[in-house]
Amino acid sequence: MVRLENGLLLLAKGYGWLPDKRRALGRRTVPTRLGGMPAFGIEGPDAARFLYDEDHVLRSHAIPEPVQGTLFGKGAVHTLDGEEHRVRKAMFVALLMREEGIASLVQRVTEAWDDAAAEWARRPFVVLFGESAQVIAGAVTRWTGVPVRDDEVPSLARDLQAMVDGFATGGPRHFRARRARGRREAWLAQLVRDVRSGTRTVPEDSAVAVVADHRDADGAQLDSRVAAVELLNIIRPTTAISWFVAFSAHALIRWPEVRKRLADGDPAFAEAFAHEVRRFYPFAPFIGGRAAQQLEWDGEPIPENAMVLLDLYGQNHDADLWGDPYAFRPERFLGRQIGEFELVPQGAGEPRTNHRCPGEQITVAVLSALAVRLARLEFDVPEQDLSISLRRIPAKPASGVVLRVRG
Repeated sequence: MVRLENGLLLLAKGYGWLPDKRRALGRRTVPTRLGGMPAFGIEGPDAARFLYDEDHVLRSHAIPEPVQGTLFGKGAVHTLDGEEHRVRKAMFVALLMREEGIASLVQRVTEAWDDAAAEWARRPFVVLFGESAQVIAGAVTRWTGVPVRDDEVPSLARDLQAMVDGFATGGPRHFRARRARGRREAWLAQLVRDVRSGTRTVPEDSAVAVVADHRDADGAQLDSRVAAVELLNIIRPTTAISWFVAFSAHALIRWPEVRKRLADGDPAFAEAFAHEVRRFYPFAPFIGGRAAQQLEWDGEPIPENAMVLLDLYGQNHDADLWGDPYAFRPERFLGRQIGEFELVPQGAGEPRTNHRCPGEQITVAVLSALAVRLARLEFDVPEQDLSISLRRIPAKPASGVVLRVRG
């Protein structure tokens, strides 16, 4: 059966592309073509287990160059499989999944937020999307051991946001992302070379020191440019929490009844709110890899090297999993044990061993803390365009969420 190329449909429909195909065919698994290759969109916890099994789906040679050249970086851990992936991933697990390290980062971010919020009250208005990125970028960059001056943080934050904002599009957004990545890789590669040569000193337990000293499965140190890529793979996704901060503000404006309960500071509700923001709002549309061999899933034969795509947005809005998926209800996560293949805004599976993001705990912890502060912030909402287009990847509130902060 000849299947038509769906690249233009993806551009036209964005996050709705795979869910619409599933609704049209009445199936969870839908065959298609993307980028000239056969592709299979899959959805659901069992499908996520299937995708994360390396006997089924591989990441090497699967991530398109435009995504590597903007979002992840070339040579990144995301592009590795097998022992190479496990050794590189262990470095990230050691850096990002220690409770004391997460607590230290949350403290840095919240202190930076408090300082910034005091200054916001002296301005006519702020755009939360950009301001929260500056707060987080400065905090996480210093947390990794990268020296950065206060006056350098705004341009750094813009570059980090640009890398995320331009990965799934062409035109100006995409080329801004490439330029931003080039600047920041060169900057961090020089820092790594300086640390290795002894001309720059950083804390021994810092991410900079760990990445500079890391040896891959072959026993070799990372090339300085790849080391820069992996440092950015800590700093960039943490700064991308600014998307969720903007979505959190959108939720508090749209459902003000949630605000008081969040402002009370109950940690369980704050975490539930963070999970619901990540579930409800669109971030990554799907993740994928290439079939490791001739496969069959859900009655569909999948040729070797075909693309296999897990529909993240569709799964996070699956009525079988979430009941009323288009209702914003943080309480759905109170007292609920979340299966590792159920809630998938940042992928699925076990983050210590497979390709799930090891920084997800950081995302939840930082977002929980900032959401409480946002709920307590006294602000007015000027007239603006708060619409969120599902055609735009990554989606965000059109205005960036403009606030008039009261002193």
